[in-house]
Amino acid sequence: MGCTFSGLNTLYDAVNGGGDVWINENRFRILRQLGEGGFAFVFLVKEVPADNSSGPGTGLTTKVKDKSHLSEDGTYAMKKVLIQNNEQLELVREEIRVSSLFSHPNLLPLLDHAIIAVKTTQESSWNHEAYLLFPVHLDGTLLDNSKAMMAKKEFFSISDVLQIFRQLCAGLKHMHSLEPPYAHNDVKPGNVLITHRKGQSPLAILMDFGSARPARKQIRSRTEALQLQEWAAEHCSAPFRAPEFWDCPSHADIDERTDVWSLGCTLYAIMYGVSPFEYALGESGGSLQLAVLNAQIKWPAGSKPPYPEALHQFVTWMLQPQAAVRPRIDDIIIHVDKLIAKFSS
Repeated sequence: MGCTFSGLNTLYDAVNGGGDVWINENRFRILRQLGEGGFAFVFLVKEVPADNSSGPGTGLTTKVKDKSHLSEDGTYAMKKVLIQNNEQLELVREEIRVSSLFSHPNLLPLLDHAIIAVKTTQESSWNHEAYLLFPVHLDGTLLDNSKAMMAKKEFFSISDVLQIFRQLCAGLKHMHSLEPPYAHNDVKPGNVLITHRKGQSPLAILMDFGSARPARKQIRSRTEALQLQEWAAEHCSAPFRAPEFWDCPSHADIDERTDVWSLGCTLYAIMYGVSPFEYALGESGGSLQLAVLNAQIKWPAGSKPPYPEALHQFVTWMLQPQAAVRPRIDDIIIHVDKLIAKFSS
Protein backbone atom coordinates (compact mmCIF):
# COMPACT_ATOMS: atom_id res chain seq x y z
CA MET A 1 0.00 0.00 0.00
CA GLY A 2 1.39 3.43 -0.90
CA CYS A 3 2.14 4.94 2.49
CA THR A 4 4.91 7.34 1.50
CA PHE A 5 4.80 10.83 0.13
CA SER A 6 7.37 12.32 -2.17
CA GLY A 7 9.09 15.25 -0.53
CA LEU A 8 7.44 18.58 -1.29
CA ASN A 9 4.16 18.53 0.71
CA THR A 10 3.48 21.48 2.90
CA LEU A 11 0.65 19.41 4.35
CA TYR A 12 -2.23 21.16 6.04
CA ASP A 13 -1.37 24.71 4.98
CA ALA A 14 -1.04 23.71 1.34
CA VAL A 15 -4.28 21.80 1.24
CA ASN A 16 -6.29 24.50 2.95
CA GLY A 17 -4.78 27.46 1.20
CA GLY A 18 -4.12 26.19 -2.30
CA GLY A 19 -0.72 25.02 -3.42
CA ASP A 20 0.56 21.64 -4.50
CA VAL A 21 0.24 18.17 -3.01
CA TRP A 22 2.24 15.09 -3.90
CA ILE A 23 0.56 11.68 -3.94
CA ASN A 24 3.50 9.34 -4.17
CA GLU A 25 5.46 10.47 -7.25
CA ASN A 26 2.64 12.54 -8.82
CA ARG A 27 2.02 16.22 -8.14
CA PHE A 28 -1.40 17.89 -7.99
CA ARG A 29 -2.43 21.52 -7.73
CA ILE A 30 -5.42 22.26 -5.48
CA LEU A 31 -8.05 24.29 -7.35
CA ARG A 32 -10.90 24.46 -4.83
CA GLN A 33 -12.72 22.58 -2.10
CA LEU A 34 -15.72 20.51 -3.21
CA GLY A 35 -17.05 19.37 0.16
CA GLU A 36 -16.31 18.21 3.67
CA GLY A 37 -17.71 15.98 6.39
CA GLY A 38 -16.30 14.93 9.74
CA PHE A 39 -12.53 14.75 9.37
CA ALA A 40 -12.62 14.42 5.57
CA PHE A 41 -12.27 17.12 2.94
CA VAL A 42 -12.73 16.74 -0.82
CA PHE A 43 -10.83 18.98 -3.24
CA LEU A 44 -10.79 19.50 -6.97
CA VAL A 45 -7.17 19.05 -8.05
CA LYS A 46 -5.30 19.20 -11.33
CA GLU A 47 -2.31 17.05 -12.12
CA VAL A 48 0.90 19.02 -12.66
CA PRO A 49 2.91 17.30 -15.39
CA ALA A 50 6.54 16.52 -14.67
CA ASP A 51 9.00 18.61 -16.67
CA ASN A 52 9.74 15.71 -19.01
CA SER A 53 6.12 14.70 -19.58
CA SER A 54 4.00 15.59 -22.56
CA GLY A 55 0.84 16.78 -20.83
CA PRO A 56 -1.75 16.26 -18.08
CA GLY A 57 -2.28 12.72 -16.93
CA THR A 58 1.10 11.37 -18.03
CA GLY A 59 2.23 10.70 -14.47
CA LEU A 60 -0.87 8.69 -13.60
CA THR A 61 -0.81 6.79 -16.90
CA THR A 62 1.70 4.32 -15.55
CA LYS A 63 -0.29 3.75 -12.33
CA VAL A 64 -3.90 3.50 -13.50
CA LYS A 65 -4.75 0.18 -15.16
CA ASP A 66 -8.06 1.25 -16.71
CA LYS A 67 -7.16 4.23 -18.91
CA SER A 68 -10.84 5.25 -19.19
CA HIS A 69 -10.50 6.57 -15.63
CA LEU A 70 -7.84 9.09 -16.65
CA SER A 71 -9.02 12.68 -16.96
CA GLU A 72 -8.67 14.41 -20.33
CA ASP A 73 -7.92 17.75 -18.68
CA GLY A 74 -5.93 16.38 -15.74
CA THR A 75 -8.54 17.18 -13.06
CA TYR A 76 -9.46 14.75 -10.27
CA ALA A 77 -11.16 14.64 -6.90
CA MET A 78 -8.85 14.27 -3.90
CA LYS A 79 -10.17 13.21 -0.51
CA LYS A 80 -8.05 14.21 2.47
CA VAL A 81 -8.72 12.48 5.80
CA LEU A 82 -7.32 13.72 9.12
CA ILE A 83 -6.60 10.66 11.26
CA GLN A 84 -6.52 11.03 15.05
CA ASN A 85 -5.93 7.51 16.32
CA ASN A 86 -5.04 3.96 15.33
CA GLU A 87 -8.70 2.94 14.98
CA GLN A 88 -9.31 5.65 12.39
CA LEU A 89 -6.05 4.70 10.66
CA GLU A 90 -7.20 1.09 10.33
CA LEU A 91 -10.59 2.23 8.97
CA VAL A 92 -8.90 4.24 6.22
CA ARG A 93 -6.57 1.36 5.40
CA GLU A 94 -9.59 -0.94 5.19
CA GLU A 95 -11.40 1.51 2.87
CA ILE A 96 -8.35 1.53 0.60
CA ARG A 97 -8.10 -2.27 0.67
CA VAL A 98 -11.79 -2.79 -0.04
CA SER A 99 -11.86 -0.17 -2.82
CA SER A 100 -9.09 -2.04 -4.60
CA LEU A 101 -11.29 -5.17 -4.80
CA PHE A 102 -13.83 -3.59 -7.15
CA SER A 103 -13.64 -2.79 -10.84
CA HIS A 104 -16.97 -1.76 -12.34
CA PRO A 105 -18.20 1.29 -14.31
CA ASN A 106 -20.86 2.05 -11.67
CA LEU A 107 -18.44 1.89 -8.71
CA LEU A 108 -16.09 4.83 -8.08
CA PRO A 109 -12.50 3.65 -8.59
CA LEU A 110 -9.63 4.62 -6.28
CA LEU A 111 -6.84 5.78 -8.61
CA ASP A 112 -4.05 6.35 -6.10
CA HIS A 113 -3.55 6.91 -2.38
CA ALA A 114 -1.00 7.76 0.24
CA ILE A 115 -0.95 7.83 4.04
CA ILE A 116 1.62 9.94 5.83
CA ALA A 117 2.60 10.37 9.48
CA VAL A 118 2.29 13.93 10.78
CA LYS A 119 3.92 15.48 13.82
CA THR A 120 1.19 16.48 16.25
CA THR A 121 1.17 20.10 17.43
CA GLN A 122 -0.91 22.20 19.80
CA GLU A 123 -3.10 23.20 16.85
CA SER A 124 -3.61 19.66 15.49
CA SER A 125 -4.81 16.49 17.18
CA TRP A 126 -4.27 14.18 14.21
CA ASN A 127 -1.22 11.98 13.70
CA HIS A 128 -1.71 10.81 10.11
CA GLU A 129 -3.22 12.20 6.92
CA ALA A 130 -4.61 10.11 4.10
CA TYR A 131 -4.92 11.30 0.51
CA LEU A 132 -7.22 9.36 -1.82
CA LEU A 133 -7.49 10.22 -5.52
CA PHE A 134 -10.63 9.57 -7.58
CA PRO A 135 -12.14 10.57 -10.94
CA VAL A 136 -14.09 13.79 -10.53
CA HIS A 137 -17.85 14.12 -11.15
CA LEU A 138 -18.81 17.76 -10.83
CA ASP A 139 -22.60 17.37 -11.17
CA GLY A 140 -22.75 16.33 -7.51
CA THR A 141 -24.59 13.54 -5.77
CA LEU A 142 -28.08 12.18 -6.24
CA LEU A 143 -28.91 13.92 -2.95
CA ASP A 144 -27.70 17.29 -4.31
CA ASN A 145 -29.67 16.81 -7.53
CA SER A 146 -32.83 15.68 -5.71
CA LYS A 147 -32.76 18.71 -3.39
CA ALA A 148 -32.40 21.06 -6.34
CA MET A 149 -35.26 19.34 -8.17
CA MET A 150 -37.54 19.33 -5.12
CA ALA A 151 -36.97 23.07 -4.71
CA LYS A 152 -38.28 23.53 -8.26
CA LYS A 153 -41.02 20.89 -7.81
CA GLU A 154 -39.46 18.80 -10.58
CA PHE A 155 -39.16 15.02 -10.82
CA PHE A 156 -36.93 12.60 -12.69
CA SER A 157 -38.70 10.98 -15.64
CA ILE A 158 -39.80 7.36 -15.16
CA SER A 159 -37.08 6.34 -17.61
CA ASP A 160 -34.36 8.21 -15.69
CA VAL A 161 -35.56 6.79 -12.36
CA LEU A 162 -35.29 3.24 -13.67
CA GLN A 163 -31.99 3.79 -15.49
CA ILE A 164 -30.31 5.39 -12.46
CA PHE A 165 -31.59 2.57 -10.28
CA ARG A 166 -30.48 -0.07 -12.80
CA GLN A 167 -26.94 1.26 -12.71
CA LEU A 168 -26.84 1.08 -8.91
CA CYS A 169 -28.04 -2.52 -9.15
CA ALA A 170 -25.22 -3.31 -11.59
CA GLY A 171 -22.60 -1.89 -9.24
CA LEU A 172 -24.00 -3.77 -6.24
CA LYS A 173 -24.23 -7.01 -8.22
CA HIS A 174 -20.49 -6.74 -8.80
CA MET A 175 -19.91 -6.39 -5.04
CA HIS A 176 -22.38 -9.14 -4.12
CA SER A 177 -20.82 -11.51 -6.67
CA LEU A 178 -17.36 -11.44 -5.14
CA GLU A 179 -16.09 -14.38 -3.11
CA PRO A 180 -16.85 -13.70 -0.34
CA PRO A 181 -19.75 -11.34 -1.21
CA TYR A 182 -19.31 -7.76 -0.05
CA ALA A 183 -22.08 -5.42 1.11
CA HIS A 184 -21.75 -1.67 0.67
CA ASN A 185 -23.72 -1.07 3.89
CA ASP A 186 -24.41 2.61 3.22
CA VAL A 187 -26.32 2.83 -0.06
CA LYS A 188 -28.07 6.22 -0.07
CA PRO A 189 -28.48 9.24 -2.39
CA GLY A 190 -25.53 11.02 -0.74
CA ASN A 191 -23.26 8.18 -1.86
CA VAL A 192 -24.40 8.19 -5.50
CA LEU A 193 -22.58 10.49 -7.93
CA ILE A 194 -24.66 11.72 -10.86
CA THR A 195 -23.27 12.92 -14.19
CA HIS A 196 -25.74 14.41 -16.66
CA ARG A 197 -25.30 13.29 -20.27
CA LYS A 198 -26.89 14.90 -23.31
CA GLY A 199 -29.49 12.65 -24.89
CA GLN A 200 -28.98 9.89 -22.31
CA SER A 201 -30.07 9.08 -18.79
CA PRO A 202 -27.68 10.33 -16.07
CA LEU A 203 -24.63 8.23 -15.25
CA ALA A 204 -24.88 6.91 -11.67
CA ILE A 205 -21.80 5.84 -9.73
CA LEU A 206 -21.84 4.40 -6.21
CA MET A 207 -19.05 5.72 -4.00
CA ASP A 208 -17.68 5.67 -0.44
CA PHE A 209 -16.63 2.16 0.53
CA GLY A 210 -15.70 3.07 4.10
CA SER A 211 -18.51 0.89 5.47
CA ALA A 212 -18.17 -1.98 2.95
CA ARG A 213 -17.49 -5.36 4.57
CA PRO A 214 -17.93 -9.06 3.79
CA ALA A 215 -21.72 -9.34 3.69
CA ARG A 216 -22.35 -12.64 5.43
CA LYS A 217 -22.21 -12.85 9.21
CA GLN A 218 -23.45 -15.51 11.59
CA ILE A 219 -24.89 -14.02 14.77
CA ARG A 220 -25.07 -16.60 17.53
CA SER A 221 -25.38 -14.62 20.77
CA ARG A 222 -26.94 -11.52 22.24
CA THR A 223 -23.47 -10.00 22.56
CA GLU A 224 -22.77 -10.50 18.83
CA ALA A 225 -26.19 -9.04 17.97
CA LEU A 226 -25.54 -5.92 20.06
CA GLN A 227 -22.06 -5.52 18.57
CA LEU A 228 -23.55 -5.60 15.06
CA GLN A 229 -26.18 -3.01 16.01
CA GLU A 230 -23.51 -0.72 17.49
CA TRP A 231 -21.38 -1.06 14.36
CA ALA A 232 -24.37 -0.33 12.12
CA ALA A 233 -25.37 2.71 14.17
CA GLU A 234 -21.93 4.16 13.45
CA HIS A 235 -21.53 3.13 9.80
CA CYS A 236 -25.02 2.87 8.21
CA SER A 237 -27.20 5.96 7.73
CA ALA A 238 -30.34 5.56 9.82
CA PRO A 239 -33.09 6.37 7.22
CA PHE A 240 -31.59 3.75 4.83
CA ARG A 241 -30.54 1.13 7.43
CA ALA A 242 -32.00 -2.38 7.19
CA PRO A 243 -34.25 -3.64 10.05
CA GLU A 244 -31.77 -6.38 11.03
CA PHE A 245 -29.23 -3.63 11.76
CA TRP A 246 -31.72 -1.92 14.09
CA ASP A 247 -32.90 -4.97 16.01
CA CYS A 248 -30.74 -8.01 15.35
CA PRO A 249 -31.92 -11.37 16.74
CA SER A 250 -29.49 -13.33 18.90
CA HIS A 251 -29.51 -16.07 16.26
CA ALA A 252 -29.42 -14.67 12.73
CA ASP A 253 -27.69 -15.10 9.40
CA ILE A 254 -26.97 -11.64 7.96
CA ASP A 255 -26.27 -11.38 4.23
CA GLU A 256 -26.02 -8.93 1.33
CA ARG A 257 -29.78 -8.31 1.38
CA THR A 258 -29.07 -5.53 3.88
CA ASP A 259 -28.10 -3.59 0.72
CA VAL A 260 -31.38 -4.55 -0.96
CA TRP A 261 -33.30 -2.78 1.80
CA SER A 262 -31.16 0.32 1.28
CA LEU A 263 -31.73 0.02 -2.49
CA GLY A 264 -35.50 0.06 -1.93
CA CYS A 265 -35.17 3.20 0.19
CA THR A 266 -32.92 4.74 -2.46
CA LEU A 267 -35.38 4.01 -5.28
CA TYR A 268 -38.05 5.80 -3.26
CA ALA A 269 -35.60 8.68 -2.77
CA ILE A 270 -34.82 8.88 -6.51
CA MET A 271 -38.55 9.44 -7.00
CA TYR A 272 -39.41 11.61 -4.00
CA GLY A 273 -36.13 13.04 -2.67
CA VAL A 274 -36.11 11.39 0.78
CA SER A 275 -36.15 7.96 2.42
CA PRO A 276 -39.63 6.42 2.79
CA PHE A 277 -39.17 6.54 6.58
CA GLU A 278 -37.87 10.06 7.17
CA TYR A 279 -41.40 11.34 7.78
CA ALA A 280 -41.17 9.71 11.23
CA LEU A 281 -38.45 12.18 12.24
CA GLY A 282 -40.89 15.05 11.85
CA GLU A 283 -43.84 13.48 13.67
CA SER A 284 -44.50 14.21 17.31
CA GLY A 285 -43.65 10.98 19.10
CA GLY A 286 -42.60 9.45 15.79
CA SER A 287 -39.89 6.80 15.76
CA LEU A 288 -37.69 6.16 12.75
CA GLN A 289 -36.77 2.76 14.17
CA LEU A 290 -40.40 1.67 14.57
CA ALA A 291 -41.27 2.91 11.08
CA VAL A 292 -38.40 0.83 9.67
CA LEU A 293 -39.07 -2.31 11.73
CA ASN A 294 -42.74 -2.25 10.71
CA ALA A 295 -41.96 -1.19 7.11
CA GLN A 296 -44.42 1.69 7.47
CA ILE A 297 -43.86 3.35 4.10
CA LYS A 298 -45.51 6.73 3.69
CA TRP A 299 -46.31 7.63 0.09
CA PRO A 300 -46.76 11.27 -0.95
CA ALA A 301 -50.34 12.46 -0.75
CA GLY A 302 -52.22 13.54 -3.83
CA SER A 303 -54.70 12.12 -6.28
CA LYS A 304 -52.17 12.01 -9.14
CA PRO A 305 -48.82 10.55 -8.08
CA PRO A 306 -46.00 11.32 -10.54
CA TYR A 307 -45.03 7.64 -10.75
CA PRO A 308 -47.07 4.52 -11.58
CA GLU A 309 -48.20 2.01 -8.98
CA ALA A 310 -45.78 -0.54 -10.46
CA LEU A 311 -42.85 1.48 -9.10
CA HIS A 312 -44.48 1.75 -5.67
CA GLN A 313 -44.99 -2.02 -5.63
CA PHE A 314 -41.36 -2.50 -6.64
CA VAL A 315 -40.20 -0.43 -3.64
CA THR A 316 -42.52 -2.34 -1.30
CA TRP A 317 -41.19 -5.68 -2.59
CA MET A 318 -37.63 -4.69 -1.64
CA LEU A 319 -38.67 -3.34 1.76
CA GLN A 320 -39.49 -6.70 3.35
CA PRO A 321 -38.72 -6.45 7.08
CA GLN A 322 -37.80 -10.15 7.16
CA ALA A 323 -34.48 -10.47 5.34
CA ALA A 324 -35.10 -14.14 4.53
CA VAL A 325 -37.97 -13.24 2.18
CA ARG A 326 -36.36 -10.11 0.75
CA PRO A 327 -35.31 -10.47 -2.91
CA ARG A 328 -31.67 -10.73 -3.94
CA ILE A 329 -29.92 -8.44 -6.38
CA ASP A 330 -30.36 -10.83 -9.34
CA ASP A 331 -34.14 -10.89 -8.75
CA ILE A 332 -34.22 -7.11 -8.63
CA ILE A 333 -32.28 -6.75 -11.88
CA ILE A 334 -34.70 -9.11 -13.67
CA HIS A 335 -37.63 -7.04 -12.40
CA VAL A 336 -36.18 -3.61 -13.16
CA ASP A 337 -35.31 -4.75 -16.71
CA LYS A 338 -38.96 -5.75 -17.18
CA LEU A 339 -40.08 -2.33 -15.93
CA ILE A 340 -37.61 -0.58 -18.27
CA ALA A 341 -39.00 -2.57 -21.20
CA LYS A 342 -42.58 -1.86 -20.12
CA PHE A 343 -42.20 1.91 -19.74
CA SER A 344 -39.97 2.45 -22.77
CA SER A 345 -42.35 0.72 -25.17
